[in-house]
Amino acid sequence: MNRRPVIAGNWKMNVTAGEAESLLNQLKAELAAVGDVEIIVCPSFTTLAVACQRLAGTGINVGAQNMHWEAEGAYTGEVSGPMLSDLGCGYVILGHSERRAYFGESDGDVNKKLFVALKHKLTPIVCVGETLTEKEAGRTEAVCEQQIRGSLANLTPGDLEQIIIAYEPVWAIGTGRTATPGDAQAVIGFIRNLLRTDFGSAADKVRILYGGSVKPDNIAGLMAEADIDGGLVGGASLDPAGFAQIVKYKD
Repeated sequence: MNRRPVIAGNWKMNVTAGEAESLLNQLKAELAAVGDVEIIVCPSFTTLAVACQRLAGTGINVGAQNMHWEAEGAYTGEVSGPMLSDLGCGYVILGHSERRAYFGESDGDVNKKLFVALKHKLTPIVCVGETLTEKEAGRTEAVCEQQIRGSLANLTPGDLEQIIIAYEPVWAIGTGRTATPGDAQAVIGFIRNLLRTDFGSAADKVRILYGGSVKPDNIAGLMAEADIDGGLVGGASLDPAGFAQIVKYKD
């Protein structure tokens, strides 16, 4: 199955709108000639408008880092799917391990957000992954299965084809540690097989990314694996030249 590679950069809670101008201009210059990779930049909420304006028509897409499961209402401090679509966002990260760990987000929360994202033409990037304690206890597959089935509950095969999944082992995020390409493939292959069980042939169309200390020097090895379709990049996405190297992993 020929799946288009995806490289997404998660800026997390970094970069003000003013600081973003320079970073975005550098990204546009570095990535102007890239056409064979789907590129996504996910800045903070305060920087989304600037990013959508500066990247319009460039081939670099913009995503949000989170959203609420209601379209509007009395949810002080939250941001809705229609608000993101209105800005020009095309993607949204859901269920990132930092949201799960620090803000108590559950698989059920992710599932509710997922349907709202699809309704408002946002491509969800659904994150799953185990902690170091869970890994050492041999529970990697069990944790990923629980998160996948809980987060994707009641989806149709057609819905599945519209989403992106990111396997991010929590022990590798921001630690400098990364799963070997073989280890990442083993878990991502397990996830794809699980999706085949639940969704049939649609599982062969969904893109599954690896995230967790993705860098220019390890992306090519990860992308050589059969079931890894791209990367969800954290810290390295704040370095335009380094992020461009990751996007241009084939060069």
